[in-house]
Order: sequence, then C-alpha cells, then structure tokens
Amino acid sequence: MQRFAYDVIVIGGGIIGTSTARELLKRNPALRLALVEKEGSIGFHQSGHNSGVIHSGIYYTPGSLKAKLCVEGLELAYKYCDEKNIPYKKCGKLIVAVKENELERLDALYKRAIENGVRDISLINREEILKMEPNISGLKAIWSPNTGIVDWGQVTKSFAEDCKERGADIYLDFPVTGFQTISESSRGSIVVNGKTTVILNFVSHFQSMLCKYVVTCGGLHSDKLAMLTGCSPLPKIIPFRGDYLVLKPEKTHMVKTNIYPVPYPNLPFLGVHITPRIDGSVWLGPNAILATHQEGYQGTGVKIREVLGYIEYSGLQKLAQKHLGYGLREIYRGISISAQVQALRQYMPSLTIAWVESIAPF
Repeated sequence: MQRFAYDVIVIGGGIIGTSTARELLKRNPALRLALVEKEGSIGFHQSGHNSGVIHSGIYYTPGSLKAKLCVEGLELAYKYCDEKNIPYKKCGKLIVAVKENELERLDALYKRAIENGVRDISLINREEILKMEPNISGLKAIWSPNTGIVDWGQVTKSFAEDCKERGADIYLDFPVTGFQTISESSRGSIVVNGKTTVILNFVSHFQSMLCKYVVTCGGLHSDKLAMLTGCSPLPKIIPFRGDYLVLKPEKTHMVKTNIYPVPYPNLPFLGVHITPRIDGSVWLGPNAILATHQEGYQGTGVKIREVLGYIEYSGLQKLAQKHLGYGLREIYRGISISAQVQALRQYMPSLTIAWVESIAPF
C-alpha cells in the first residue's frame, strides 16, 4: 500500500471540483493538492451533460448567493474563455411569453433580473421578437443579449490543466470508498505538519492517501460521499435525465439565439427550450424524467436498489404528488417525438417532425 501526503484532496473531477481546486491553488500557490476522480476522464458526468448555456442571472432570488455568483460568473466565464482561447458565442436569450397568463410572470421575472443586476436586459414586443427571430412567435419576451453558449466540458478540462500547471496531482479511475481520521497520538500514523490527517481509501488501487483537509465535490454522488464521512445524507440526490431532439443540419439556420419559456416558479425545471450549440447544431428540449439509476443517461438498465431508494424518499414523494400531471406529460414527451415537437411549436410554429431527429443519450 502506497501513501501520499497532501494538504488538500479535492474529490470530484467535474467543473465544481476542478474550479475549486484551481481557486485553492491560486490563493495558496505552495499548497500540496490532489484531485481524485472516479471516472477515466475529467468532466465525465454533469459537466459534460448539459445544454452548454452561460446564464446571466435572471432566475435567482434577488439578494441570494446564487444570483450574485451567476451575475459575476457570467463575466468571469467570458474572461476565462478569452484567456484560454476556448470558443464561445454571445448569442443571447429570449424568454418568450406565448400566452396571456404568462405576461405577469414575465414582467415579474424582468424585475427580478433588474434587481439582480443583469446587464443590458430589455422587454420586447411581438414585432421585435419577429425582427430578431423570424421563426419564433410570442406576445412578449425578455431579451438577454449577454447570455451565451460554450462547451462546459472543455472548460472543465481546461480548469484541470490549470491545476496541473500549478503543481496539483490528478488521479483518474480513483473511486473513494471510505474516510478514516487518524489522530496525532495514533501509533504508526503519518501526521502532516503536526496536524490530524484524513485517510482516503481507494479500492481500485489498494492504496490510501493522507491529507489535512478534504473537499468533496461529488456531483450526483454527493450524498453517498457525505454518508462515508458520517454526515447526514440529506438532501438525497435524485437523478433526472433529459432527452433532446436536434434540428437537422439544413434547418439550423432557423434559430440563432436561445429560446426559453417563461418558467413556472413552483417547478424545479425551466421547461423545453431551443438551444444553439457551440458546434453549430441546435438542440430542442429537454424533458425531465426520473433516471433508472444514478448515472442512467441511456434510459436503459435499472438498478432496483437505487430506484427503491428514490421512491422511498419523502422529498420525491412530495414532488410527485404536487406535480403528477406534469411528470406524466414529461414521460409522454420522452417516448413521443410528436409530443415533444408539439410543445416546441408554441414558440416555433413552423417546426415539423420532418425537421428534427433524435440524438443518442450522452
């Protein structure tokens, strides 16, 4: 068994783990830091499974940390991409009201964005929507010109490279299976700088790593890591997967900006949207369906124990009771392309099934 001594070990090679490690090293250049990731590559899960949007901070409660960090993070993201020559595009976003009963919520959302300090945002009418996006229909919309698109997986990998350049060690294929605290008085223990250390036990390499501090950024497995440390597993992570359609290549010119619905404040999802991608494709969706296991992107393969754990969780039960109809519609849209297209036609009336195709879950 090999042992390595670090000041800090960050668990998780997603965008949260890599950015946390990078910031720690920026502030403490002499820090001995390791980042460990259970998969064989950086950004394998949520960081590489998303719509790729750089949000401007419209949705969050004014005064909240989420609102503050999203507004600041937008500028920092663009600055970082410029420094690292990572492709991005400020294609903007329209949040479109298509029904009269959405107008009040749209106006409230606009006021929230102003309170949050979102720059250059405006309300536009039907004619202005059509002038900007001739194939999009709506009564009124919020226009956010600074919203953009980027490949967040590429950003995550760049963060990891920054960490390595600052002296960090990165270990892939390293699943954490346990923690053990060693006191200074423990016989035969290794003590780092006279401090209590923490052992991380790795099953795949039959080795432990010692450090003073551990930062867990486990994404979908955050609750399991919490349990390993003796902390509460609540709130429990309940995974939802999303299915997308894509415009066929000859139709990608039909939409140039992000098209989003007016969200319902009592729902945890933003709804189906139309999203240009940095590779030139245009994605339509997603729906939101309970996954059959923690990493069930494909919609196949059921892990019974995990599913039973989701069903038994009171938080999911309350969500299901409150939004049963919405959930059933999401499932239907997951198995019916025509239903997905019909939902999108509220915003893009000319859209037809002939213009779209399914993309493999990723």
